[in-house]
This record gives sequence, C-alpha cells and structure tokens, in this order.
Amino acid sequence: MKVFIIIAAINGFIAVALGAFGAHGLEGKLTEKQLGTWETAVQYQMFHTVALLVTGLILAKFESSALTWAGWMFFIGIIIFSGSLYAYSVTGIKTFGMITPIGGVAFLAGWVLLCVSVFRNL
Repeated sequence: MKVFIIIAAINGFIAVALGAFGAHGLEGKLTEKQLGTWETAVQYQMFHTVALLVTGLILAKFESSALTWAGWMFFIGIIIFSGSLYAYSVTGIKTFGMITPIGGVAFLAGWVLLCVSVFRNL
C-alpha cells in the first residue's frame, strides 16, 4: 500500500523538523529533562517512520491483512506515543505522559504483526 510510504515520508519530514526545532528552538526554553523527553519522541517517531516505510515496501510485494494492521499500528503509535511526549514536554501536563504507554503498546502490536506477516508470507 503506497499510503504507508506516503505517511512514512510525511512523518520523516515531521520528525526531522521537530528534531531541529527541539535542538534549536526549544533550547533554553525547556529543562534538560523536557528536552530529553522531546528527543525521545523524535527518536521513536523516526524509528517507526522507517518501520512504516518497510511495511509499505513489503506490501508492494504481497497483500497481507496482518501487515496492513502493522502499518496502522505503527502510525497510531507515532501519533499517541510521540504526540503525547511532545505535548508533555512543552506543557508539563502529566495526563499526556500517562497516555504514552498506549502508543507504546501500538508500537509493540505493530512489530508483532510485522513478524507474523513476514513469517507467513516470505
């Protein structure tokens, strides 16, 4: 599905932009801990952007509902995990930090589904 390749390209752009913004625009405005949380969000967004790209490329080779679900789980994980960490970094509102694990579970589900799909089809 080329939708995952497009989503990956957009997320790659966003991750690089937010990484640069964190390094240059937020320096001196956030504490070291807040900047570390921001960096974690950027790293996980980029890791899972690559996972989305790979998922899209594998889907070009064969159709698999498990693989399609893996892609959506990676995307949902980026939104919830990284998104909540970005929000927590700049606001300090603990509720954002409390929903981060939901995104982590989505990431884990995506990796399991990717593994299952590749095991079954390759």
